[in-house]
Amino acid sequence: MLQVSDVTVLYPAGPGEWNTAVDGVSLEIATGEIVALLGPSGCGKSSLLRAVAGLEPLSSGDVLWDGESVAREPVHKRGFGLMFQDGQLFVHQDVAGNVGYGLFRQPRAERERRVAEMLTLVGLAGYGERRVDTLSGGERQRVALARSLAPAPRMMMLDEPLSSLDRALREHLVVEMRQILRDADATALYVTHDQGEARAIADRIGVMMAGKLVQIGTPDELWANPATTEVEAFLAPAPSD
Repeated sequence: MLQVSDVTVLYPAGPGEWNTAVDGVSLEIATGEIVALLGPSGCGKSSLLRAVAGLEPLSSGDVLWDGESVAREPVHKRGFGLMFQDGQLFVHQDVAGNVGYGLFRQPRAERERRVAEMLTLVGLAGYGERRVDTLSGGERQRVALARSLAPAPRMMMLDEPLSSLDRALREHLVVEMRQILRDADATALYVTHDQGEARAIADRIGVMMAGKLVQIGTPDELWANPATTEVEAFLAPAPSD
């Protein structure tokens, strides 16, 4: 289980001045659960994910895994898989080389078996020898997901992984991504500004505003009983033309 305990993240805004990106957030994610952080731009959701991952220092609070603090652990020792908007693939390597990047300590045969297993999982069986610059946007994101999952991380952290894709592709891929995470028995924290994306992928959704986690619940709970007028306004469907 991941436990985020009263986490605050401050950024310098000038001599003796600070901006509060994350303001005293507490959150628990059970093993095997997918939780999405949803909110408008600048609400702190990506800053919270980066702090949990170890990419940003905590100003206060703690991050624990199974009751043990990982706040002082460097990123590469937390056992968390990371996936971002652009996928950050290596263009000088083929698909198999990208997926197997985090498996360099394993024997070659085991590494090749795991790469093939991951490519099958994300629907790209047989793509191992392809150059990544010949793939579509959706295929590149599948490769990025396979690379993140290949070392069997205990937690997946996904920051707007589909936002660079067009809406039709996002709507198709987010459903597949949920199934992929389910098939991999992954525990995941998923950041998005897209309400439909959050509803499609998450078991629970946390709504963030102005650095605070103002409500968390299942999609049905959130839309049926928004906790504040601000949450209700944010979750309201856009007016039709």
